[in-house]
Amino acid sequence: MAPAALMTPAQRNLGMLLCLVTIVLAVLDMNIVSAATVPIVRELDPVHGVDRLPWLVSSFALAATALLPLYGKLCDLYGAKRVLLGAVATFLVGSALCGFAQSMGQLIAFRAVQGIGGGGLMSVTMVVVAHLKDPAERGSGKGGAMGGVVAGIGMAVGPLIGALLTDHLSWRWIFYVNLPLGLLVLVGTALVIKLPPAVGRRSLDFLGAALAAAFATGLLLVTEWGGKDHAWTSPVILGLVAATLAALGLFVWRQATAAEPVLPLSLFRISVVRLGFAIQGLVGMALTGSIVYVMLYLQIARGIDPTSASLYLTPMAGGMTAVGLLAGRLTARGHAERTFLVAGAGCAAIALLLLGLSGPTTGLWAVCGELVLLGFGMGQLIGQLVTVVQESVPRHQLGVATTGIRFFQTLGSALGAALFGTVLARAFADGEPGLPLGAVRTLGGAAREHALRSFTDAVDVVFLSAGGLLVLVLLLALRVPRTVAAAEPPVLAA
Repeated sequence: MAPAALMTPAQRNLGMLLCLVTIVLAVLDMNIVSAATVPIVRELDPVHGVDRLPWLVSSFALAATALLPLYGKLCDLYGAKRVLLGAVATFLVGSALCGFAQSMGQLIAFRAVQGIGGGGLMSVTMVVVAHLKDPAERGSGKGGAMGGVVAGIGMAVGPLIGALLTDHLSWRWIFYVNLPLGLLVLVGTALVIKLPPAVGRRSLDFLGAALAAAFATGLLLVTEWGGKDHAWTSPVILGLVAATLAALGLFVWRQATAAEPVLPLSLFRISVVRLGFAIQGLVGMALTGSIVYVMLYLQIARGIDPTSASLYLTPMAGGMTAVGLLAGRLTARGHAERTFLVAGAGCAAIALLLLGLSGPTTGLWAVCGELVLLGFGMGQLIGQLVTVVQESVPRHQLGVATTGIRFFQTLGSALGAALFGTVLARAFADGEPGLPLGAVRTLGGAAREHALRSFTDAVDVVFLSAGGLLVLVLLLALRVPRTVAAAEPPVLAA
């Protein structure tokens, strides 16, 4: 039974609007923190806070990543609506706790609570969107267009809202602002969205989900600690590598033998799905490096306040929004998603390589132009892969496929935050041995100029590394088939 049998067209449109608000909530939270990083560090840990900064992103992304495979299976077994309500409620609890945090340690821990719910905000919402679509709209690229447009709007509005709240109230309000939006989604989803009841109940692979979480945690800790807190050849890192590989091996074994695996290995037999997972992971890494470190570059190297710095992301967001709308319309008219994946990867790679060549005296108009080009690229990548993967999987695996691609994106984001944080710290230490990153703005005279040059050089290394990842994305995108065989419409569940 389709939702059309239970919901009027007006109700389906209102349901789509609620899903849009939920995605906005997810995108805002991913970007709103970037504008408040410096004030957060200044209040909670002015000496070592910058070194722990990557964990503000990583803890959220790690918790979200660990739960994503389980979210997908829950959607397929018990229905996306119930799962979405639980995810939003958990996210709101985490947001309230983050607002009350009194130390960096507490804030990082509460961000993980946020991530447990946040893992379901966008991924489960995209499953609901697929259910609410009219059958004639499937394969139209409408979902991909919405993803690009909302990501663009969130990228512009998120840091701006974060900066305004931080400057005029407190950084704590970047978390409190989630509460009214989240409550609106909870009440609206419960009252408006009506999907057919789930058919049957089956067991859940909690062991598989735990092994996925163990693998993701180990991988993140290796990238976070390796070469910074511990030498790469130290017993701690070697032990973590061994444990991570063991968790991965056990996870693969479990997925091959479990009656109801959280991430069925059969998905990897579909070439489009394999490529989609790999591309989404790399895009997640590169996008994290772009947003967080553009804001750091503008605030530290160029001395721009958080509100003004956030405005420099507006050109990037405008590019994402415009190209997201255009790509959606062209896809609906029969143009292949592969075209936009290739063009998007190329544009984003060039933009990041150009950012990597920027210095302390580079004109800010040039930086804006590079961010516009980056927006053109990312707008074509974000969202399109979700549509491609959804169209290529069997209908009974819509939930695990959708959350699977989000699993790789959020894992990539977590790894990107940790890896690029390590790259930044190591590159800066080469130019300023023994000087903490947070002390750059306290210096004066020639020492300050030298430290800013070292910091800019370190950020350039991050941008060049992210650009290299996008070159790899371009090569993978060229392997995506021009025409993706559409799967049957998915089985719908409440």
